[in-house]
Amino acid sequence: MDIPIKKKQFSKSRLLLIGGVIAILALIVFVIISTSGGSKLNVEKERISINTITNDVFQENIPVNGIVLPITTIYLDALEGGRVEEKFVEDGAILKKGEPILRLSNTDLELSLVNQETSVYNLLTQMQISQNAARQNTINRQNQFTDVENSLIEAKRVYDLNKRLYEKGAIGRQDFESSKNNYDYQKERMNLAEQVLSEDSISSKLEVRQARDSYARTQSALELMRKKVGDLVVRAPIDGQLTSLDAEIGQSITKGTRLGQVDVTSGYKVRVDIDEHYISRIYNGQTGTFKLNNKTYTLVIKKVFTQVTNGRFQVDMKFEGDVPEGIRRGQNLQIRVALSAEKQALLVPKGGFFQKTGGNWIFKVSEDGSNAYKVNIRLGSQNTEYYEVIEGLNAGDKVITSSYDSYGDTEELILK
Repeated sequence: MDIPIKKKQFSKSRLLLIGGVIAILALIVFVIISTSGGSKLNVEKERISINTITNDVFQENIPVNGIVLPITTIYLDALEGGRVEEKFVEDGAILKKGEPILRLSNTDLELSLVNQETSVYNLLTQMQISQNAARQNTINRQNQFTDVENSLIEAKRVYDLNKRLYEKGAIGRQDFESSKNNYDYQKERMNLAEQVLSEDSISSKLEVRQARDSYARTQSALELMRKKVGDLVVRAPIDGQLTSLDAEIGQSITKGTRLGQVDVTSGYKVRVDIDEHYISRIYNGQTGTFKLNNKTYTLVIKKVFTQVTNGRFQVDMKFEGDVPEGIRRGQNLQIRVALSAEKQALLVPKGGFFQKTGGNWIFKVSEDGSNAYKVNIRLGSQNTEYYEVIEGLNAGDKVITSSYDSYGDTEELILK
């Protein structure tokens, strides 16, 4: 008896055909999904920040911290070393220029002053003696000159007389020649006397000038020594407030020691720290603003310190216009320093989206507000509140500016 053999429902070739069809269908589905917008994610509106792109005035600026300082500070350094003998005022006192602050003692310096004064007095005495001697010597030479002058006059009188008598034959040749020789001799004596007197005058003047110069130098040294002793009394260099006085009675102070400082309280400046990244964009005349007690104040950069320390450099800013009432030394201010002029621009508020996108794209909300999708953008400058939009968005567009960290590679957000 024959046994019927059942035919297999799925042959091997048929299975391969079915598998191929399934693979093709899967590929078609994948392509459809890819071209229809990619993956989607449901997001609750209450958990995101949606802002509108605006066209408004924009100015690039950076936030910095500043500390209020006196407009001028003069440091007090010990010009001479010594022991603190007396304090006339205490830290915080309001001073007038020249008012004494403290007094030092220095016996070596005071002894040097006494010795210098003695040297000056001795030099003055010696100079007076030398001047008297020179004066007496000049008088003697003048007396000698007078005698020579008188002898010349007499010799000329005798010569002139004998010459007339000789011409008339009243006297002999011997007498005439004798008077002529005497006259010539007295003329030579006169020339020599005049030369000696002239050289004596020059020499006397030179000695007097040298003596006076030496006395003047010694006197200057004495005045300098007196000033050094006077510097043992430390005085206020300007009108202002004494701060940071560091000296106690009995303390030994070496020359050059910083004793404190005097602050001019008639005005203030603000010392600002700025990141070195902006050093090429900071210059004198730039402005900054800050708010205090609901009022905006303006500062102007007056000095840029180009030395960089720990990645930062400093600038000094002064108030332009009103100065806040009650502002104090050491007060901290939050300042916005302008890096550009004002201009019209498309603006997007700052938010956490930038950390994920780097400013290359953003989620733009659809007109009906039901979803948001990626759009490519390009951002420009920034300030403390906004980024400048160069391209990719228009005024009135709504975008999501909160953080994108939880969205992964989602291409579209469904807003609930």
